[in-house]
Amino acid sequence: MASQPKPPPPPRPKTRGNYNCGRCGQPKKGHVCVAPVPVAAPSGGGGAPSPSPSTSSGAASASGGGGGEPHRLRRALSFDEAGTPSSPEKKPKVEGDVEMGEPEEGGGEDDDDDAVMEVGGRPVPREVMAEVLRRLGPRGVMAAAGVSRGWRDCAGRVWRAADELRLRVLAGSGAGILAALLPRCAALSCLHLRMERDVDATTLACLASSCPSLKTLEITMAANATNRMTGEDLNHFVSEKPSLSVLKIGGCSNLDFINLCSSSLSVLWLSDLCSLSKSVMNCPNMSELSLCFEQQSNGCTDLVSLMDAMGRTCPNLNKMHISSNQLSNEAVFALESANLRGLCMLSLILGSKITDAAVASIVRSCTSLELLDLSGSSISDNGVGMICKAFPQTLSRLLLALCPNVTTRGIQLATAQLPLLQLMDCGMSLCTNLNNEKGPMFGDINGGIRIIRKLCAAKKQPIHQKLIIKHSNLKKLSLWGCSAIDALYVNCPELNDLNLNSCTNLHPERLLLQCPNLKNVHAAGCQDMLIGAIRNQVNVNQLNHLFHASG
Repeated sequence: MASQPKPPPPPRPKTRGNYNCGRCGQPKKGHVCVAPVPVAAPSGGGGAPSPSPSTSSGAASASGGGGGEPHRLRRALSFDEAGTPSSPEKKPKVEGDVEMGEPEEGGGEDDDDDAVMEVGGRPVPREVMAEVLRRLGPRGVMAAAGVSRGWRDCAGRVWRAADELRLRVLAGSGAGILAALLPRCAALSCLHLRMERDVDATTLACLASSCPSLKTLEITMAANATNRMTGEDLNHFVSEKPSLSVLKIGGCSNLDFINLCSSSLSVLWLSDLCSLSKSVMNCPNMSELSLCFEQQSNGCTDLVSLMDAMGRTCPNLNKMHISSNQLSNEAVFALESANLRGLCMLSLILGSKITDAAVASIVRSCTSLELLDLSGSSISDNGVGMICKAFPQTLSRLLLALCPNVTTRGIQLATAQLPLLQLMDCGMSLCTNLNNEKGPMFGDINGGIRIIRKLCAAKKQPIHQKLIIKHSNLKKLSLWGCSAIDALYVNCPELNDLNLNSCTNLHPERLLLQCPNLKNVHAAGCQDMLIGAIRNQVNVNQLNHLFHASG
């Protein structure tokens, strides 16, 4: 007799596969396991409990195959190392476009409502994990997003909560990287970009559309990158960002004109300008303006008209920095007619045509200057005397680098009549070789020296000059490149930074330093005997840096 066919087996209940808890068997969605850890039967006198399947490694996992969620989470047994940018296996994912284009929220709906995630087999609240990722840099957060869907969700929370972002855009990256990352940062208000690739109108359009709440934008250019944005591109970008208050852009050599109109813009920095045929800035709330032109610029920029318009369009301006070899007395006179009484910081550098007449105009128009920088001008000791008489109760920073008509008399006058002075830079003012076109021009208070080719013409100062500086509040003094000094006496109890770079004629036996708080001394290019004299007169144990390079 033929056997009857067997009935088909009943369908297996749907158990969600690998998404079941390894301890209690319940679905993991919205589930926090409270089941006790199974303990192995003791052998002998007693033994340690065996690990649960969810915390064991290798094939002992309760989920079985390697494609399940527990196994993926096990890629990050130590989450402190998983998102580190220096991890070699993460670097390709960070720099590629594939990682940038992946969705943040995960591929399925199972992770949307989870309040916890597994890290090393243990449940961790996602808020805690997102707080850990927030300590990483952008590269680390992007690397962590490639671990699993849970990690990607935490990385997405970090992007959505970020209000400040600093990025370095590599030369081989396309514009799609910014277009993929910035829309994730809905609350972004401050963006700093270090561009190693060219910037053009497409980049500005991407920033305008991806960052609706942007308030601060800073773009710095690498040496091998070019800023191709034009004046029209910049004007269009500012008009589309009504909330933008701080704008700093470098490499603006292609800006042929400026016509900015913004009621929110308060800080504007544009560097490496070449020539401005037209400059209109209707920004009533602007408080800080910095325009730096290229050293070799011989364009048609009308600085007189620019200065004259400041009083009408930017009445609240209190900080101004103009760097141009086109600066002259007429431009300073126009600044006086602008009636900017609120100026507290004024920097007009590289203006070899600026003389004491411009100083008299500054004294008449400004009443409470705290910083005055006339480096590269042709003012004399008489101009320094007018500055001392006008601002004895406000001026704390005076920079007169490369002012060949200023002598030791003017420097000693400033330190004697400005009691609030804390910073003074007189680099290359007392110099014997100003006509050397390959000499250093501008120096940093912290010791650095920048070289440019064109120096203002002036008569050679005599050697064997003696400089005596006594001040109770002075903290930083820069005499870099003052090769005309052969004797120096400094009595400043609060001085902590002294720059003597390239003081080649300063005699060690004619140096006297009475500065108990001196911590940084810069003596690159000085004689070895002078270095020894500095070490003998200053407590070496309290020095942070003593820069020495034999010249």
